[in-house]
Amino acid sequence: MPSQLSESIAVRFDSFMQYALHHPSEGYYARKIKTVGPGGDFSTTATLSPILGRAIAARAIAWLKQNPGSFHLIEIGAGDGSLAKSVLNALPIPQRWKVHYHIVETSEPLTEQQKEKLNKHRVTWHDNVKAALSACRGRAVIFSNELVDAFPVRILCRKEGLWNELHVENGQESFHPCTSLPESSALQDDHPEDYRVEIHESYRDWMEDWLPAWHEGEIITIDYGDTYPEIYHRRPHGTIRAFLMHQLLDGPAIYQNVGMQDLTADVNFTDLMDWGNHCGLTTLSLVTQNEFLAPHATSTSLDHYLTHPDGPGSAFKVLIQAPS
Repeated sequence: MPSQLSESIAVRFDSFMQYALHHPSEGYYARKIKTVGPGGDFSTTATLSPILGRAIAARAIAWLKQNPGSFHLIEIGAGDGSLAKSVLNALPIPQRWKVHYHIVETSEPLTEQQKEKLNKHRVTWHDNVKAALSACRGRAVIFSNELVDAFPVRILCRKEGLWNELHVENGQESFHPCTSLPESSALQDDHPEDYRVEIHESYRDWMEDWLPAWHEGEIITIDYGDTYPEIYHRRPHGTIRAFLMHQLLDGPAIYQNVGMQDLTADVNFTDLMDWGNHCGLTTLSLVTQNEFLAPHATSTSLDHYLTHPDGPGSAFKVLIQAPS
């Protein structure tokens, strides 16, 4: 365990979450996770139905028609490979033979799952987005499904009219004055006492690092969450939670089984659009999963479930951006 977490000192929540999920030997994505879907701790749209792959393939083909040339797809965080397989299978045969499919993955267990599932397809794996973009010469359609929610969050809480930041020590929470506030739409309003918000500042830092290497294409970001302030409607204590064998855990339970369970927080899409604009991206659209998937749905019960406006169809959003 890293020294800052092994000692009996309070560490910021994002440091705790970084360790719990992404530590190279003790983190959930390196040690515990073996697969995604019914046999794992959680399922995704891609593991339940190929509908998301059909929708992404259609969007990529539409972009290619408007921008003829080399055809590169980059998937960031590919889970068990289900989405990649459905995207490739949904491409028309002429494009399927021309496409260069790239996966950016940091989890060795998931990479093994992906390679097994995609052994009949031409796929190149990369450790980071910069390497993938270098192989594409900066021209690619980039997409991810349930990626942003896995980035560590800073958790701030309103105390006596000021923002304090959540720290963790031996599984116990404490709040400390916030010396530097992150940029977020969630901090712009006056909130009642003990109101909590989560900010994916680590995602912004990660995105700013590789965006200069991307010159042409679109980025499709799919995740659960909402714009601000809707994201915190009836959720004044925030959205952070854990998943273990498809069981949702919150409160003190998120500090148990460290490295053995998933941690996640809803995505503030207002922040993603604001940060993108600051980094030179243009927002093309923000729609619900229902609006994005409905043209590609079949009559199956799973497609009906994934597009239902009272379920995943509205809980998930699809943000599409492009270089300005």
